[in-house]
Amino acid sequence: MGAICIQIVEGNPHLRSLLGWHLQQVGYGVYQSADIRHAREIFYNRQPTLVILDSDLPDGDGIEYCRWISQQQVSMILMLSARSTEADVVQGLRAGADDYLKKPFGMQEFLARVEALLRRHRHITPPACLNYGDLQIDLVQRRVRFQGVPIDLTPQEFSLLYVLAQANGTPLSRTELLRRAWPDAIDNPRTIDTHVLSLRKKIETDPRQPSLIQTVRNVGYRFNPEILNCKATPPGAAANNQSKPPRTLSQAGANDAHRN
Repeated sequence: MGAICIQIVEGNPHLRSLLGWHLQQVGYGVYQSADIRHAREIFYNRQPTLVILDSDLPDGDGIEYCRWISQQQVSMILMLSARSTEADVVQGLRAGADDYLKKPFGMQEFLARVEALLRRHRHITPPACLNYGDLQIDLVQRRVRFQGVPIDLTPQEFSLLYVLAQANGTPLSRTELLRRAWPDAIDNPRTIDTHVLSLRKKIETDPRQPSLIQTVRNVGYRFNPEILNCKATPPGAAANNQSKPPRTLSQAGANDAHRN
């Protein structure tokens, strides 16, 4: 049980502490967040087994954050809410919540629902790593390696790469990538272009002629795993005709800033 990590995202400090105390008493590792900003940091760093999420948070919509967590395909979600109509429950479940508990509730019911969700989780064995030949995407540690060499990605770059890879070669629009890879609502689709450019500099063999993350005209971008079935060279090798560690490639493709 000690390996199970539970994250509580609840704006009410008294309820948050009470839930955390009871969960710790039965042996779970617990991390608490009062808002989405802090919750996102914990999620990136801890990859919780279960997220207990308030539908109304001080700095954002818990429903939208629930939808984002669900798209990461990492954690189960128990939504807590003072909203108790049938429409509210349906909205929460369709947003990705695995269970919905109306406030106020009894502590024994709460603990029983947590236990039931974790029983279901034991029968689910999501992949810990996505392997594409020389490229490995570690979903637990949120790390990427190419030919055994670690590639330093920011949390947002990792999320973008993960969403692209999960699409299995299907092109995704900038709007779809923003919705699935960003936890916060962003109105500027060009944010995707900036992050794709940065990501290409780190994982492409030649960022000036990208082949792994391809631009699809009038659509967006697609991940091209087929290229990794060919004889691969470390990222950046073709850019200067010699092999260098990925983290030294900050200048590779710098002249490509105007390209998507």
